[in-house]
Amino acid sequence: MGAGIAQVCVQAGLEVVGVEVNEELGRRARERIEHYLGRAVEKGTSTPEEREAMLGRVRIGTELEGLARADVVIEAIVEELEAKRALFGELDRVAADAQIVATNTSALPVTEIAQASERPERVVGLHFFNPAPVLPLVEVVRTEAVSDEVFEAAYAFAERIGKQPIRCNDTPGFVVNRILIPLLNDCVRVLDEAGVTPEDVDRAMTGGTRWPIGPCALIDLIGVDTHVHASEALWEALREPRMAPPPRLVRMLQAGRLGRKTGRGFFSYSE
Repeated sequence: MGAGIAQVCVQAGLEVVGVEVNEELGRRARERIEHYLGRAVEKGTSTPEEREAMLGRVRIGTELEGLARADVVIEAIVEELEAKRALFGELDRVAADAQIVATNTSALPVTEIAQASERPERVVGLHFFNPAPVLPLVEVVRTEAVSDEVFEAAYAFAERIGKQPIRCNDTPGFVVNRILIPLLNDCVRVLDEAGVTPEDVDRAMTGGTRWPIGPCALIDLIGVDTHVHASEALWEALREPRMAPPPRLVRMLQAGRLGRKTGRGFFSYSE
């Protein structure tokens, strides 16, 4: 997600500093950006010169101090509350001049993340959807502490980088995941209850409801781990049975079958 968000920003003409946990992950993030910008050249939607200019606006390092001059910081680390809270505490120090400090969490409470900051008035949710360069939606999530100025600036920032933002309050799952996660969980439960294959569930939903991608393929794209973590967060917040991750997904997580990121989930992938 971080690489995808960085790509969106450089395509909008912004200078981007990316911070990864180590040099190897930083190299892979840059290669991912280079790959997809290269595909834009192949498709004729960009020129080689534009690609090189965009790549020149990306710097990736491993030290948070690289964010010292940032106007906007977007966190896209692992979907774990304590890890995010620890990072936001650090951002008070290293990104003191940033106007907007945003989290890309898909299901964790933005308010609890913001409470780790000494300046919660500048913390907002900017929830991008995967893949970030393709899907236009960004949920702009308001907490009780965020200032109106920062919230509207975050909305304007999402528009500036070519997205279609919506405003919402900091409620469990925000808008899309509050609707989508229990629906995907129902689709997974149908596999066992109705004795149907992942291929046929996906065929049913694409052919019968015009979904552009089947639910099993979508979970593979999102990542089984990400989906399970989001389901658990919603279950903890709401205690609605449909929010709890189905046992099949938990077993897949334990087996390392996380979807596209590991090459195998409901389906197998060659890349």
